[in-house]
Formats: sequence, C-alpha cells, structure tokens
Amino acid sequence: MESKTSKGQMSWWQLSLLGVGCTLGTGFFLGTSMAIAKSGPAVLIPFLLAAIGTYLVYDALVKMSVANPDKGSFRTYAKQAFGNWAGFSNGWVYLISEILIMGSQLMALGIFIQFWFPALPLWMTASGFGILGLLIILTGMKGFEKFQNIFGAMKAAAVVMFIIVAVVLLIKGINSEPKQINAFVTNFQGFFAEGVKGIWLGLLYAFFAFGGIEVMGLLVIDLKDPKQAPKAGKVMIIILTSIYVSALVCALLLVGWETFTINESPFITALTDFHIPYVADIITGILIIAGFSTMVASLYAVVTILTALAEDHDAPSILAKKGKMKVPLPAFLFLTVGLTVTIVIGFLIPEKIFEYLITAAGLMLIYNWLFILVTYAKLMTLTKWQHVKNVVGMLLIAVTVSGTLGDKTSRLGFYISLLFIVIIAVATFIVMKKRSNNSSA
Repeated sequence: MESKTSKGQMSWWQLSLLGVGCTLGTGFFLGTSMAIAKSGPAVLIPFLLAAIGTYLVYDALVKMSVANPDKGSFRTYAKQAFGNWAGFSNGWVYLISEILIMGSQLMALGIFIQFWFPALPLWMTASGFGILGLLIILTGMKGFEKFQNIFGAMKAAAVVMFIIVAVVLLIKGINSEPKQINAFVTNFQGFFAEGVKGIWLGLLYAFFAFGGIEVMGLLVIDLKDPKQAPKAGKVMIIILTSIYVSALVCALLLVGWETFTINESPFITALTDFHIPYVADIITGILIIAGFSTMVASLYAVVTILTALAEDHDAPSILAKKGKMKVPLPAFLFLTVGLTVTIVIGFLIPEKIFEYLITAAGLMLIYNWLFILVTYAKLMTLTKWQHVKNVVGMLLIAVTVSGTLGDKTSRLGFYISLLFIVIIAVATFIVMKKRSNNSSA
C-alpha cells in the first residue's frame, strides 16, 4: 500500500494510538466472556501473562524493524534468517489467517447490527460493512491512520466509560449493600474456581484480545524516527493492559463470574441487572465499531503482505503492479475476492465448522508470533537477558497453544490450523523445488 510512510511522518505516540485502535476489538469486547468461562475470576492472570507475551513478541519484532526497516516486516526477516522458504510460508500463513479473520469479523458485524434491524438479511449487512472497509483501504495509509485513530479513541473511551459507571455503582453498593458486594465476596473466595487448568485454557482467548500487534510491525517503517518504535509499543501495551484488567476487575466486582455467558459481551452482562437506559444499545454500538476497525486493520495487513509477497515473487508479481490508485489495483481486487469468498463460506458451511476455522485462524497468528521470536534469535545478536526474554515468550506461546487440547472447540480448531500449515508446507516445498530446478537449468 502506498503511504506517507516512505516519508516517515508518523510520531511514536501516533503509532501507539494506531496500535490501540488496531488491537482493541471484538477479541476483547466479546471474546473475554469465553476467557471468563474457562478461567473464572482468575481470568486476570491469563490476561497479564498474555500482555507479557505480547510485549516480548513486539519487542523482538520492533528491534528487527529498527535494524532493517522493511515493509515486508516479519516475513522479510524470516526470509533473511532462514531463506526463501521461510519468507514464502510465513507470508502465506499470515495472509490466510487474516483473510479468515476478516470473514469472521464481517459475520459478527452482521449479527450485531441485527440487534437494531432484525429484518435485515445477514448477507446484506456483512456485504455493506465489507464495501465500506474496502473504501477506507482505497484512501491509502493517510485515511487508514485517521480512521483507526478516531475509532481507537472511541473504543478506549467506551471502556473508560464502563469503568467509571462500574465504580459509581460499586460506591453506591457499598452504601446500600446490594448483591454486588456478595458478587465480590463470591468471586474473591472462588478466585481459583477453575484451578490451574482454567488459567491454561483461558490463555488462548487472552492472547486473541492482543491480536493485531503484528500490524504495528508493518507500520514501523512509517515513523519519523524508527528508534522510537520500542517506546510506542511499551505505551500501547501498558494502555491496553490497564484497560483490559481494569474493565475485567470492574465486571467481576459487579456480578458473580458464573453469570457471564459466552454469547454476550461481559460488559452487557455486568450492567444488565442495574437497568441503565440504553446500555445494551451503547455496547452494541461499541461492538460494531470494534469489529469494523479490527476488520479494516486486517484488510490493511492483507494488502501490505500481499504486495510484499508479490514483489518478492512469492505471489503472482502482477498483484504488486501500481497504478494511479493509492493501493495496487490487482492486490485490491484479490482482497475483494478474498473478502467475498469468506462471506460466502460463512453462510454455506455449518456455524460450528466456521467457529473452528476462526479458532484455527487465531492460532495461525500465534504461530506467526512464535516464528517472529525464532527469527529474532537467529537474526540478531542477543544478550543473555534478551535470550531469557525470548525463551519466556516462546514458552508462553507454547503453553497457550497446548491449552487448545483441553477444550473440544479449540482442539478441533488446532487440528484445522495444523491442516492449513501442512497445505502451506506442501505448497512451499513445490514452489522451492520448482525454483531450484529453474535456477539449475
């Protein structure tokens, strides 16, 4: 994607805000319910561990980006570290995962909008959001940045508003001793209600809430001073972790953890019994904003990686062909087709299978994070302390992935993610073999 990045006009705090905008999405606003269901009140521990893991991955990625700014980001670094096969496979693993995530966000958006307009067909609302997202991508980097900053601020403001409302309700509760005091006692006494296994299973959903930091790696090249990228990441992760933990604490102080259901945002559940006017409408609106902005971030990531793949001949080179538009037209058309296919798949296959596909897509993102850490160890000269941090990051991701084996839905998603990895591995072998034969001929 063509942008003002080549001129490096973004400040570090703008990158922080952009990171918050790209990351704070339905993985937190909706997926947190799943984390609570698995971990109980101890859900705070998976989120803190996921924050540490996210920081370690970002820190590794950004140090490689500062040493060698490249729009291909982690894919280019994998290629430099291990050869063409790594760049090819890394890029396609990320591309497929982001395309599937785009589709899931569109389906979610269609469902959210039916809260207000139940008569609207799901395909119509999903398609409408898809078209709107594509139009934003057509505005180039400048439009994408402005959009994400505005929506990022709105999402952060919404969580802060929830925290303020919850604190007011808690203060009133202390004076009148309603049931939320009982909720606090119940949650505190049963903090480890689901045990260590619950924390293990909840890690996956906590990591999903931080998904999106790899987009920041793609944007480091846009900074005025790339050396400030580590500061941008630290600030972003501190903001996100503070928001996540504070909101979760407030939700758990208001109602007992067993009240939360996986089909409803925990923030609607926490406030339902207090009969605050329009609370469901407000949070539904925030869910729509969150889902749409993370979907647009995925669109941006797909175009960026696809263009880099095409320029390196790891995808048809025509996809990188530039014209008068701010986005290469062939890459944009590929993106449009990919978006359409995921919408169609979402409607044609059974809902459960689509859930497994989305779990697989999230896992493939985490595999990508693991490869970032492996690439970092190979490409950079690390101090002993940096080696320790890198190993800790790898272990956190390995424990998170292994947690999928403890739950039926995520276990099937894990197997599907392995199937995707095998397909990409076979494609990588065929392409590399063909190139080797051509070069020796």
